[in-house]
Amino acid sequence: MVFDFLKGEFIDVISWLDDTRDTMVWRFDRRGQAIKMGAKLTVREGQAAVFIHEGQLADVFGPGLYMLETNNLPILTTLQHWDHGFQSPFKSEVYFVNTTRFNDQKWGTKNPIMARDPEFGPVRLRAFGTYSMRVTDPGKFIQEVVGTDGEFTADEISFQIRNVIVQSATQVLAKSGIPVLDMAANTADLGKIIANAIAPQVGEYGLSIPEFYIENISLPEEVEKAMDKRTSIGVAGDLNKYMQFNAAEAMGQPGSAMGAAMGAGMGAGMGMGMAQNMGPWGAAPSAAAPPPPPPAPPPAPTARVWHVAENGATSGPFGEAELARLAAEGRLSRASMVWSAGQDGWKMAAETDLARLLDSVPPPPPKP
Repeated sequence: MVFDFLKGEFIDVISWLDDTRDTMVWRFDRRGQAIKMGAKLTVREGQAAVFIHEGQLADVFGPGLYMLETNNLPILTTLQHWDHGFQSPFKSEVYFVNTTRFNDQKWGTKNPIMARDPEFGPVRLRAFGTYSMRVTDPGKFIQEVVGTDGEFTADEISFQIRNVIVQSATQVLAKSGIPVLDMAANTADLGKIIANAIAPQVGEYGLSIPEFYIENISLPEEVEKAMDKRTSIGVAGDLNKYMQFNAAEAMGQPGSAMGAAMGAGMGAGMGMGMAQNMGPWGAAPSAAAPPPPPPAPPPAPTARVWHVAENGATSGPFGEAELARLAAEGRLSRASMVWSAGQDGWKMAAETDLARLLDSVPPPPPKP
């Protein structure tokens, strides 16, 4: 009876109570890794227990309560060449694997993705989002990733998963052919394509990606500013009215440079008018003095011509009549890059005087 009592006192209880939120694998430590035959193994929901015997993957247990005997340790029994029940301690390492989801994992492109947009041409894109991961094959995860690490956290694998995601996201976004302005409406479909693309490689680690989200796809800051300016012009409609409105608003702001300049110009104009009325030396004009000759008419304005950039080459110069024809043929749009003498570099047509011309071009005729 004393022997039976001592034998019961020394029976092992192998379990893991996880009080962290990021631990994926925890090794059950026992002096000398000696586990008594007949020990109790408790595997809770969301866990798996992996036995490593002399460096080899032995048995994997799912949730449940087990009495460790030769009949429920088939692989370990084969490795030990046990032909019958064996009551002595055996040496084996036990790793508990967390099989629940690890949510809110971050991913993002470190460098911009070069893509060809059907409307803007070559563009640089950035993307970021979140995903969740879980261990689906505990034995493979121990063999391929964890090794002999006694406590393995999600941060240790998330960096590698991000590299896999970014590589696939770069290829998917660059080959999608979806215009940048329409990508926001297709993030769900793009996310599914990326998740399917990374599934085989992630599966080699014994993992799966149950959820994958693209939160944002953005352009460089300078391009977004240009788009905001283009949107403002589109909202204003007539470019001349838009400029007049800006000038009037600047004049109404006290202390502004434009208001001061406009005030000085008006004062100078009033002074010149008064001087003409006063005559020479400030005296009133004589009744017999002949009226001043009329000013010479200004020279006739030279028609402005434009050059158009298309498919990496320039064409032109074009007058307004030719540009109207190009717009009607669909070869000139508000996003087309144009240049004219005196202009500071190439600009979108919507940012120039051509906006007025483009607004007057009728849309394509309705389909019969």
